[in-house]
Amino acid sequence: MIGEKLSLRVLVVIGTRPEAIKMAPVVRALQRHREQVTVRVCATAQHRQMLDQVLQLFGIQPDIDLDIMQADQTPSRVAAAVLTGMEEVLAYERPDWLLVQGDTTTVMAAAIAAHHARVRVGHVEAGLRSGDKANPFPEEANRIIADHLSDLCFAPTERARRNLLRESIPEHAIVVTGNTVVDALLEVAAQPWQPGADSPLAQLPANGRLILVTAHRRESFGAPLRDICRALRQLAARGDVTIAYPVHLNPNVHDVVWQELGNVPGVVLLPPLDYRSLVYLMQRSYLILTDSGGIQEEAPSLGVPVLVLRHVTERPEALEAGVARLVGSETEAIVATASRLLDDAAAYARMRRAVNPYGDGHAAERIVAALLERSI
Repeated sequence: MIGEKLSLRVLVVIGTRPEAIKMAPVVRALQRHREQVTVRVCATAQHRQMLDQVLQLFGIQPDIDLDIMQADQTPSRVAAAVLTGMEEVLAYERPDWLLVQGDTTTVMAAAIAAHHARVRVGHVEAGLRSGDKANPFPEEANRIIADHLSDLCFAPTERARRNLLRESIPEHAIVVTGNTVVDALLEVAAQPWQPGADSPLAQLPANGRLILVTAHRRESFGAPLRDICRALRQLAARGDVTIAYPVHLNPNVHDVVWQELGNVPGVVLLPPLDYRSLVYLMQRSYLILTDSGGIQEEAPSLGVPVLVLRHVTERPEALEAGVARLVGSETEAIVATASRLLDDAAAYARMRRAVNPYGDGHAAERIVAALLERSI
């Protein structure tokens, strides 16, 4: 397969927007080694529109597109579609390595398909654990399955490495790299950009303190999301902040949020944003409230404190570093913690100055170096 001159075939599988953001630096790093590596990109399109936006932003054109997204899809249906689709792709492509990222159903099913095809798996962002199979759901289990099927686990932090070792994954199969989301974020944040007059962001006030909110996870559906909305109403009633909330299109989120916050002064409900617009909004924000895993990693690089709208997180490094706080979904806890950061300049400054534990922007380079080293 590999002679004196390395000729490595790598298949990168991407299903959702977060995967695309975090894998774009890896794809581009692989492409810089064209004499040694042939890289092919397979999009499952577990998410369609949001995935396409990111691929376009980073100039990545999928070589294969399974286009599996359907209305009201369930994790089981996504898994079945990816598993059967990847069986054919792997038989045709015959890669030396399959690379996946994170904890989505695409990641889990693609890793299983590669295992069945006896293709080596590299898992980017391996080793994150909340310790609770129901939170995040189904992502916690997806990541565990992918980790244990992988031949190389690219752990973003030392804590993630220790998690893998505790589960008897061999030390030689683990490489600590940092998180590739920092690579992607720093690249986009460095590009000069302002929203145009037709951008949804044009309706935001030019000045004043901005609170960015994202809440869309399954664990937040129902009563927790209504509690979060009540907290946002109380914070908006202060009159000294603007709350910007890009609302997910899932009816379990969209319908509840618009019902609770659609006519609340100081709350601006936005459509889902492309990644460039989201980065701009994070850069402008005074404070971020989120149940997103990726934003927990991104905001510290921008010096923006984060309140995590979850009861557990698989990213405790941010809590330990002081860049994030876990507040859950209860109205009172959210309002009390956010109010303190809005009113106490010293408390806010301590969070803003904390060091990002997720990397230096060179994670993708370390991943490619490890792949090349292990393939000689």
